[in-house]
Amino acid sequence: MLTLISAGEASGEMYGAQLIEALRRRDSSLCFFGVGGDRMRAAGCETIIDAKDLAVVGITEILSHLPKILRLYKKLIREADRRKPDLAIVIDSPAFNWRVARQMKKRGIPTAYYVAPQFWAWRQGRVRLIRKYINKALVIFPFEEQFYRERGVDATFVGHPLAELPKPGITREQYATQFHLDLNKYWITLMPGSRVKEVRMNLPTILETARMLGDNHEYLLPVAPTLDGDFLRELVKLTFSSAAKASTSSRLGAAQVEAATFQSSDGDRISSQLNSRVGTITLVSEALPALYHSRAGIVASGTATVEAALMNTPFVMVYRVSPLTYLLGKPRVKVPRFAMVNLIAGDEVVPELVQNDFTALNVMARIKEILPDGPARTHILEGLASARARLQTPEAHGLHQHPADRAAEIILPLLRQDSP
Repeated sequence: MLTLISAGEASGEMYGAQLIEALRRRDSSLCFFGVGGDRMRAAGCETIIDAKDLAVVGITEILSHLPKILRLYKKLIREADRRKPDLAIVIDSPAFNWRVARQMKKRGIPTAYYVAPQFWAWRQGRVRLIRKYINKALVIFPFEEQFYRERGVDATFVGHPLAELPKPGITREQYATQFHLDLNKYWITLMPGSRVKEVRMNLPTILETARMLGDNHEYLLPVAPTLDGDFLRELVKLTFSSAAKASTSSRLGAAQVEAATFQSSDGDRISSQLNSRVGTITLVSEALPALYHSRAGIVASGTATVEAALMNTPFVMVYRVSPLTYLLGKPRVKVPRFAMVNLIAGDEVVPELVQNDFTALNVMARIKEILPDGPARTHILEGLASARARLQTPEAHGLHQHPADRAAEIILPLLRQDSP
């Protein structure tokens, strides 16, 4: 049987790979094609469109990319018409995927939405699109099931796909050796986002925070699968060079910063370093080990905040979009908080610094509060533990399952449904 699967962005692409593997364990005859990236290709999906090409953030940014997105959308639908899939699965990326779901509905193809859109956060009226075009919604946060069911959507909470991730096997000592890190310093992981536009908006202020905190800490910058390491390296160089040129009191001249070199580590890992007086920014290839071994994080709103919570790493949540996007989007936001940990807890577990509040001075002040042992750090750690427990997959028939396995068991019966 043939399945169309459409997953945008780094997190959705990872969830898609997990789901493909779970479905194939139950039915080896299943074949997949659609939208994805390296992980889904490795799991056996033929990607008609690369997920990187859909990685756009913000209202105004989406508008500028509409012609390209429309071309890709039409390409996918043409391929679906040619191949005639038995089932469609769409994952996250609602701006693109609800339109895919609508076309599948027109063609009588049953469709499941895995990682249903966060319409509870904004644009709640768009729930009607899920109700109209989706046969089954699979949600990954515990409060979402009630929200969708109250609005007529057949929704089931399956647990968060990241909640079952094992802790990284590498020790802190091994990690320090691999990336030339000082074990005697606190490590801080910097996660500015997974899309070029949001990284450009978030990373310079995050790096300015690191510069102000100084060389008493190590700074780890994971490279998201949707990004290029050279892009991040150049942005780091530009930010530190600009800071050096602007500072009349700095002992480090701009020429010295420009002369800083990037040193590659062994193997296929991305590990490049920019050494300067204000510390070391180390690019690494994986977020989870960096978070797990860090004392704290500066993390952009999104899936990375869940990763930090699961790695038990206290963090400050930050985010910035263009002024016009913020102006247009703010009135539509229906939730009092942005960080998922805070939404699950119904309280401010981690500090949130958004838009104008997101300054290097503000971030530095919050980081300094949570680095040492004390009430602020304890409050966050207790809140993270509570959130992790709530993200676990509910037991089915007395058995604990991975969210992807639970989702696969719910999705497979759709293949046996009669066409509408």
